[in-house]
Amino acid sequence: MPQVKPEMETFAKIKVVGVGGSGGSAVNRMVAAKIRGVDFVVLNTDVQALHHSTAPQKLHIGKSVTRGLGAGMDPEVGRKAAEESQNEIREILKDSDMVFITCGLGGGTGSGASSVVAEVARELGALTVAVVTKPFGFE
Repeated sequence: MPQVKPEMETFAKIKVVGVGGSGGSAVNRMVAAKIRGVDFVVLNTDVQALHHSTAPQKLHIGKSVTRGLGAGMDPEVGRKAAEESQNEIREILKDSDMVFITCGLGGGTGSGASSVVAEVARELGALTVAVVTKPFGFE
């Protein structure tokens, strides 16, 4: 007799937030792998990268700081973009029990904005975990 696999139930509201290009790519892979039980969000200063993302929730951060063109490899620009969009980030993360942040430290948005996202998540009382990639020296 074939076994029927019941739907997975989670009691905690978990969000996976991809910040910047690398974080967005990681979230796209998770969406493609059909991971269930979590909500996927991507945050970026680059409008084109957001347009190509497969995440169901997308937030363009730092609209007046970068005008949609990305952080230009400058973490300070990424941080300012996230600070400008703190209210929108807070709205997306509210009611989350756990927040996983994924980003890379090779560019400006992930390097600068991820700490602001983590701070907002912590202020909201969510258990916050970051999974960060460091680029190779030649990148």
